Amino acid sequence: MTKVLVTGASGFIGWHLAGALLARGDEVTCLVRKTSRVDRLRPLGVRLVYGDVTGRDSLPAAVAGNQIVYHLAGCTKATRIERFLQINEQGVRNVAQTCAEQPSPPVLVTVSSLAAAGPAPGGRLRTEADPPVQVSHYGRSKRAGERAAEQFAGRVPTTIVRPTIVLGEGDRAGLEMFKVVARFGVHAMPGLGRTRYSIIYVGDLVKLLILAAERGTRLEPNGAGDCSPSKGYYFAAGDEHPSYAQFGRMIATAVGRRRVLLLPTPPRSVWVAAAVNEMVARIRRRALPLNFDKAREIRAGSWLCSPQAAIDELGFSVELPLAKRLHQTADWYRKEGWL
Repeated sequence: MTKVLVTGASGFIGWHLAGALLARGDEVTCLVRKTSRVDRLRPLGVRLVYGDVTGRDSLPAAVAGNQIVYHLAGCTKATRIERFLQINEQGVRNVAQTCAEQPSPPVLVTVSSLAAAGPAPGGRLRTEADPPVQVSHYGRSKRAGERAAEQFAGRVPTTIVRPTIVLGEGDRAGLEMFKVVARFGVHAMPGLGRTRYSIIYVGDLVKLLILAAERGTRLEPNGAGDCSPSKGYYFAAGDEHPSYAQFGRMIATAVGRRRVLLLPTPPRSVWVAAAVNEMVARIRRRALPLNFDKAREIRAGSWLCSPQAAIDELGFSVELPLAKRLHQTADWYRKEGWL
C-alpha cells in the first residue's frame, strides 16, 4: 500500500485523482482548506488534513510519511498577478521545500499547465523541448512555480505535468459551454473558430499523473542551478486537437442538438467583454472567467501540445475518443442536475 498526499483535492481534478488512488489500494491523505467544499471527498473515505499551501505551518504534518505527493493546488483566475504568484509559485516552493526536509523525500508530481509553456509555435504541436513563451499572468505564475520546483530537484525526485484543457465529470469551468449549446444551440468562437486546442479527459489525465509518479523521468539540475528544459516534464493531452468550431459541433452532438449556430466573436468583442468583467471583478473583489488575462490567451492563437513523450516514456494512452468523453460528461451533468 502506497501512502500518498494530494493537495488541491477538493478541486475537479483532485477529486478524480483521489478516487483513482483509493481504487488501486493507496492510502490517501488530502490537504484541503477549511473553506473548501469536501462533500464529494468525504464519501470516498480519504483522510482529510486542513491546511494551506501558501503557508508552511500545516505542510510538515501533511507531508510526513508519504511516499508520493501530488501537488494540484493552484489558482486559475485572479484579479492581481500577486495572487497568482502567491499560490502558483510560493505554494509550489512551500510544498517542494517541505518534501526536501523529510528524512526520505517523497516523489513529487507537480501539476502545472500548458500556459506555462505557451501557445503552439507556428501552429504545430508544442513539445517539451520547445522554449517556454508565456502570454498571460497565469502562464507566468505557473512557469514560476515550475522554476520553484526545480530549485529543490536535487533533493526531491520531481516530475512536472503540464495539462492542456481538461474536461470531464464534475468540471464546472466547461459546464457553461455545454449549457449554452444545450439551451440556445449557440457556440461562441474566438475569431473565425479556426484556432485549435489540445484536450484531455480528466480520467486520462489522472492515469498520466499516476504513471508519472511511478515511472516518470525526474528533473535533472545542471551545474548552473537550472534543470534540463525537457527532462522530467510531460505534456498531458489527448490524441485529438479539434478547432473551436469542431469542438462546438461535438458538444452539440453530446447534448442532443442536431444543429448548432457557430458564432464568430471578433477580437474587439473579446476585449470589450474582458474589460467589463474586469470592472465587475474589482467591484466584487472576485475574478471572473473572462478577463484581460484570459483574453490574452484567447488571442494568442492555437494551444496545441504533443503527448508523445508521455506515450513513449510512460506508456500513456487514451482509452476512448473525445466524442465519447463529451457524451459521458453531458450525461453526468444531466444526472447531477447541472444541465
